[in-house]
Amino acid sequence: MNIIEQRLLRGRNLYSHHPCLLTVVDTGDLKDARTDVLPGFTTRLLELLPSLYDHRCSVGKYAGFVQTLQSGTNLAHVVEHVTLALQCLAGTTVNTGRTHDAGNGRYRVVCAYELEAVVTEAFDAAMALVKALARGEGFALAETVAALRETAEEHAIGTSTGAIVGAAKARGIPVLRLTDTANLFLLGWGARQKRLQATITADTGHIAVGIASDKQLTKTLLQDAGVPVPEGVTVRTLEQAQRAARRLGCTVTVKPLDGNHGRGVTTRCNTPDELAVAFERARAHGRTIIVERYVTGHDYRVLVADGRVAAAALRRPPAVTGDGKSTVRQLVERENLKPARGEGHTNILTKIPLDGHAETLLAEQGFTFDSVPPAGTPVQLRGNANLSTGGTAEDVTDLLPPETRALCVRAVQKIGLDVAGLDIVCGDIARPLEEQGGAIIEVNAAPGIRMHQYPSAGTPRNAGEAIVDGMFGKGDGRIPVIAVTGTNGKTTTTLMLEHSIRQSGLRTGCTTTEGVFIDGHCVRKGDCAGYWSARSVLTDPNVDFAVLETARGGILKRGLAFDRCDVAVVLNVSQDHLGLDGVNTMEDLARVKAVVAKAASRAVVLNAQDAYCVAMAADLDEQVERLYFSCDADNPVLLRHLESGGRAAYLQDGALILADGTRRHRILWAEEMPSALDGCARHNIANALAAGAAMLAAGLQIAQIADGLASFVSDNVRNPLRTNVYDVRGVKVLVDYAHNPAAYAALGQTARGMSSQETRQHRTVAVITAPGDRRDEDLEKIGETCGEVFDEVIVYEAPVEHRGRRPGERAALMAAGAIRASTRVHLELASGAALRLALTRCQPGDVMLFATGTSVAELVEALRDFDPASAESIALAAAGG
Repeated sequence: MNIIEQRLLRGRNLYSHHPCLLTVVDTGDLKDARTDVLPGFTTRLLELLPSLYDHRCSVGKYAGFVQTLQSGTNLAHVVEHVTLALQCLAGTTVNTGRTHDAGNGRYRVVCAYELEAVVTEAFDAAMALVKALARGEGFALAETVAALRETAEEHAIGTSTGAIVGAAKARGIPVLRLTDTANLFLLGWGARQKRLQATITADTGHIAVGIASDKQLTKTLLQDAGVPVPEGVTVRTLEQAQRAARRLGCTVTVKPLDGNHGRGVTTRCNTPDELAVAFERARAHGRTIIVERYVTGHDYRVLVADGRVAAAALRRPPAVTGDGKSTVRQLVERENLKPARGEGHTNILTKIPLDGHAETLLAEQGFTFDSVPPAGTPVQLRGNANLSTGGTAEDVTDLLPPETRALCVRAVQKIGLDVAGLDIVCGDIARPLEEQGGAIIEVNAAPGIRMHQYPSAGTPRNAGEAIVDGMFGKGDGRIPVIAVTGTNGKTTTTLMLEHSIRQSGLRTGCTTTEGVFIDGHCVRKGDCAGYWSARSVLTDPNVDFAVLETARGGILKRGLAFDRCDVAVVLNVSQDHLGLDGVNTMEDLARVKAVVAKAASRAVVLNAQDAYCVAMAADLDEQVERLYFSCDADNPVLLRHLESGGRAAYLQDGALILADGTRRHRILWAEEMPSALDGCARHNIANALAAGAAMLAAGLQIAQIADGLASFVSDNVRNPLRTNVYDVRGVKVLVDYAHNPAAYAALGQTARGMSSQETRQHRTVAVITAPGDRRDEDLEKIGETCGEVFDEVIVYEAPVEHRGRRPGERAALMAAGAIRASTRVHLELASGAALRLALTRCQPGDVMLFATGTSVAELVEALRDFDPASAESIALAAAGG
């Protein structure tokens, strides 16, 4: 049993709305092994993983998967469920999976995940476990789970950051983790995005953080603002510290100037010896030390966010209670085993450390780590109450008086922070600070909020939500997004939309099979209609509006880069790429395209003349608007939609019409669009109708839509290899990236229209090719289609497009199809020779199609010796000259 292929579907995909791992598994010599015939397999599996009883599987009830095991299933299906179970044991809760038969002992196994590193490791472990059990061998599950948990902890999101991220997701704000192991996130898209690291937001000023890191400067500024702070000084040497303590004449606290999380802090120093020990601890965390008056009272933390007090907690130092039998060390170890406690900040509470601080404090109480405290005796293990050193917290938000709330907000504003945690010491937080001698001890620029989200006692406070409110107000951080999919016309429609929206004054981000464009400038060339390119646009801070071409391949390889879009456009579903990636039928292909349609939150634009597109409407959420487009004003689907008051775009008597409820707007004549080639290119008219409907749904004005479509030009500079027209000695040469029967049929119709515009009918000649990864029947269908719509067909091959086929093989298949429909078929494998042959068969006024998968340079090179003047003219035009 082996892995043939594996993909991380990072976004919404064909199988789920959530990220999934897709693996093609070849069961090999175990392809005939089923769980009901493998001796003892099911019993041993359930002994190892009793949590599999919770898997409902397709049976849909408790122990449903166990029932499936007993009745018999393939081992790839078992791998799916074991992968899910192992992830759960590692601490990442997932429950979605599927297994599809791919034939010949191969299966497509889909498993949901939370962390990529965990799911890939879990899948490998699941394969090893299932193979071992199938062969009657043992498996070291405990070691595997321990390794998975270590991986999960390494990649886990901190509890505080997770609370903010969770609040953002609940608001519908897009969330993207920028690194696998750090708490660095991007919240929102485009120009509305904000970055978050731990609890530091994009609005947190660098200078303000620097001030908060300098405890003495913080105290100075707070004192200037009338905020009570403890008296103190900074020192560099022990002698200076001793003098400062004598001058203060009271119990003191010693701490590093720029420390955090309570590191190096010692409270209640009364003697020179205690001060000396405290000084050395503080020096381990910084060169400059603060010696300040020890403020008596309880330790409180107040969180200020969004210009208000969001939460407050009473923090208690870590402590254990004696049972008369256990040592302090054993009591602490027992406490640290509680599920709520973990390492660092990854859990609700942190494990209590047994370090020098604990040793000193224990000595003051007359204990050591190995002492056995009497039953009921409390044993304190820390002088401070930071959660990061094992403390606990109780919510006291409702106790804060208005004076203290105002004081806390003023303190944070004085430092210049947007989010801050204030450490307050006082006898009773319910009383104003000044009347009881309380003080603000510190201001923290990156405060932990788990004490507020998950207090040990009291009311939990949604501190993450308060921080998100401060970052986004009532917004969701999203920019408008239009996603375009379909078999043909995606790039042209996407560019029409981008051009029109940019012309309306918005900064655009756009992905196509030609590249990535930011505000009209190409920032990356190549086929960019997939996940990574869309992500690069959505994360660009200079984008107000995104238009994303979303191709079949990108959906299948990585899923969508967005959880939802405002408007989805499905242009058509026709025969192409069948037999690849498990997509074997037209119904399969339609389901892939429907992934984009189902992602729409506002509206979906569908082709009323395409049965597969029309069928998608039934599976959309009720609140999502359906808009249709059609080049046939009498289309029954369109007419029913209009009668019910729906919005649509259609062609009527040569005019593009937008129907907006009861109103009908003629936006322009088809002949006024350069891309329509005087009305001959009906496929581009259809593209324009789809674009118009999408812009209407997105809220653009009618005038903006009309101006955009009227000024969009489909040439080699703006839209290369999409219905580009050149003149060669009076012959109209149409260059296009056609690669499937529907595209060739549309270009044949365009060529016939162009050839009959003058007084007499001229001929049409096609120079055609296709990629080698198409099925035999698809290549023959391309040839047959061209034979039907063109007067003469010349078949050639581009060597870079063989894709596993022998030279001449695909050309022969296309020629065979063309011969069935036409006797005027030629086979000329070299593109240059094919082009020259085609031009010798043409007269002025004829229309020649050159279908190329590379560039117009092929045409230029073919003409270099044959017609130098035309070659130079085309090269200049193609370069934008």
